[in-house]
Amino acid sequence: MATVTAQLKNLRQSPRKVRMIVDLVRGKGVLKALQQLEFVIRRPSQPISKLIRSAIANAENNFNMVASNLYIKEFYVDEGVKLKRFQPKAMGAVGEIQKKTSHIHLVLAEKVPGLKGEKSTRSDKKTKETHDHEDHNHNHDHDHKTTEQSKMKIDNLPDRQAGKPEIKTELGKKIVEPKKGLRKIFQRKSI
Repeated sequence: MATVTAQLKNLRQSPRKVRMIVDLVRGKGVLKALQQLEFVIRRPSQPISKLIRSAIANAENNFNMVASNLYIKEFYVDEGVKLKRFQPKAMGAVGEIQKKTSHIHLVLAEKVPGLKGEKSTRSDKKTKETHDHEDHNHNHDHDHKTTEQSKMKIDNLPDRQAGKPEIKTELGKKIVEPKKGLRKIFQRKSI
């Protein structure tokens, strides 16, 4: 079974805080882990997701693996170098502050061993580029027609829908549109 390793050294966050996020995604599929990290509101989630993306890119480009077939086999955090800083305390004393760093190690493995992606050669890339260029020219003519049609549609819309501000003719009256399913809970005066 082939494995892919990636590591991030000297991350300026304490290992204890980084381990909380690493423990969330350990053992999961890489795509599911990235999805989960998008919604985690913690500072270490961004460098961890960047590390996972880097490991996926290494697997796809260097070992020709498929991203959907990868899972996180090992994911652990070690303590890095502590930066020593000092803060003055009472009666001339000095308090030491340790700014901790982390080393993050990631090992990806395949769920189904031996599943490989397609290898692309340079001749394939050249043919794809020529096809893309032809498609681009074809779509370019199409885009002009669609933009003209959309402009005509916008012109035909009423003033309020076309993005123009609504003009109020009567002063002092407030027009309130009731929202469906919502009502005021704390209403002081009955109407």
